[in-house]
Amino acid sequence: MPLYAPQPPPPLTRRLLTPVGTLAAVVAAFAYVGTVDPNEPGHYPVCPLLRFTGLYCPGCGGLRSAHAFAHGDLAAAFGSNALAVVGYGVFAAVMVLWLVRAIRGIPLRVTLSPVWWWGIGAVLTAFTLVRNLPFGAALAP
Repeated sequence: MPLYAPQPPPPLTRRLLTPVGTLAAVVAAFAYVGTVDPNEPGHYPVCPLLRFTGLYCPGCGGLRSAHAFAHGDLAAAFGSNALAVVGYGVFAAVMVLWLVRAIRGIPLRVTLSPVWWWGIGAVLTAFTLVRNLPFGAALAP
């Protein structure tokens, strides 16, 4: 006979609070960027790396990409920052997984081995290098 009984999962509303709150915050951020156009100067700060070195960081063009994505223009979003658009897809997949697991009462644990972290760093570095070279001008915002 076990000394303790397993705890039942929390109620559904409690389990959905964090993923739905996260999704609401991201939707609100996209709504704001969709409303306040980053293509017009003065609304958002300039990337410090671009300002001081003239080089594009991996995030340069991300706000313009989010603005175009919020307006349904996937071609312009991809042209502003292709890596950001891939990130939107990854975020959507993680959100679906998180919501399904929350509904089923299974906690979401995302653990990445060091190999994945090094891979992500390599992709970010390669993206940054290529978009700053003449042959990678298509990846520049």
